[in-house]
Amino acid sequence: MTDHKLEAAKAALKLIKPNQTIGLGAGTTIAHLVNLLAADSELSGTLSFTSSSFKTTVLLAGHGLNVKSPGLVNSLDIYFDGCDQFDIQLNALKCGGGIHTTEKILASMAREFIIIGDNSKFVPELDTTYPLVIEVIPAALQVVIKRFTNDFADININLRTGTQKDGAVMSDNGNMLLDVHFKQLPALSQLNTHIKMLPGVVEHSLFYQMASKAIIAGEEGINIVEPVRR
Repeated sequence: MTDHKLEAAKAALKLIKPNQTIGLGAGTTIAHLVNLLAADSELSGTLSFTSSSFKTTVLLAGHGLNVKSPGLVNSLDIYFDGCDQFDIQLNALKCGGGIHTTEKILASMAREFIIIGDNSKFVPELDTTYPLVIEVIPAALQVVIKRFTNDFADININLRTGTQKDGAVMSDNGNMLLDVHFKQLPALSQLNTHIKMLPGVVEHSLFYQMASKAIIAGEEGINIVEPVRR
């Protein structure tokens, strides 16, 4: 059986040029890309890397690659990352890891933000399969929940809690994570702006019109998708 995530990583590798600074997110496809880069020492020896993910950073360092903290980087040639779901406009939802704040910072500083993964993530329009995740400073937890409940109908909000410890899951920035389940997604442009304006919200997991292209691997091979934006 073909490993579509590995095929997507191989296609991503072809876009990387010597002497670039590359940002990497998290997930299986990204891990494949790191391993492919490490195997090409002639190319990877010229590159600098940074990552939004602890696991990816450890993998990069384990291969002896030149990895820097995100706080020491102010521009990237390419930022590669996966997602839970993305649409024809390349709006993306990134919900699982709870590291979307750093992911957005890296995506915003990149000349190109490229989504990579298998075709199971590609949908005509984003839907409610996955929650919208909001990073909130602890002091604002209750007021943000109240505002969301008042501003949006038919939603369910859950404070993300741990399975390995008692209590809330804390983000890398020491904040709390709210999983917001909609019955129907509001207009994405409205949602993107509205959430950002709430005091106490650090960031949310909707990547609205940020990606420049997507590399999708499936049974029919590799498909490079560029955004269809209205």
